[in-house]
Amino acid sequence: MKWRSLQESGSYSDTRPLRQIFAERKETISKYVPADVLAVHARTVAGLKAQNLAANALGAGGKAPAFELPDQDGKRVASAELLAKGRLVVCFIRGRWCPFCVGQMEAMNYIAAQTAAARASLVAISPQTGKQAYFMRDQHRLSFSLLVDAHNDVARQYGLVYRVPDEQQKLYRSTFVNLPFANGDDSWELPIPATYVIERDGAVLFAGTNEDYTERPEPLEILSLLESARLRSI
Repeated sequence: MKWRSLQESGSYSDTRPLRQIFAERKETISKYVPADVLAVHARTVAGLKAQNLAANALGAGGKAPAFELPDQDGKRVASAELLAKGRLVVCFIRGRWCPFCVGQMEAMNYIAAQTAAARASLVAISPQTGKQAYFMRDQHRLSFSLLVDAHNDVARQYGLVYRVPDEQQKLYRSTFVNLPFANGDDSWELPIPATYVIERDGAVLFAGTNEDYTERPEPLEILSLLESARLRSI
């Protein structure tokens, strides 16, 4: 299934809640994707939930590990430098091949200017290669940096990494989701989606982690949290 880029569909202006956009997307997928294929994805999510991966990941009140990663252009980006300017919003995503990651990034891009006005920086982190990150940022006209977390080294420090089960690997191969190519290694590892709001001292103000890749925190709720935190610090 081919998901339209912003260039093909016009400027992004969908202000509906992300959960509503995703519900529509899931309904579309259910019309075109066979039930046995959907069942593989459902079993994967259920297996991850059984492992309590999200519950065991870095949570609110914890200390966010510092990182320094290249962005889509190869420029090094350090969390310490971003936090020196204000709070930091970090989204861990799977990659440009995931329609729900694309949907979240487009929605976060819609609030990027307001996020900056709330004195916070916004970045996304994925294991995809720099070339894939560049294509994603360019295709979807994202205004924030997409950082390249080779081998999921940073995601692992946040407790987010899992290995794609064999039956889902087989399915991805048959549908041309070539993770070894997209990520530049053959580990078949991905992070579960996660969104963090990090205070200037590294404390985690908010952690939205979920084994279900079709569920993500609402961007406007993240923005509201940032604005409230800014007002408290005045």
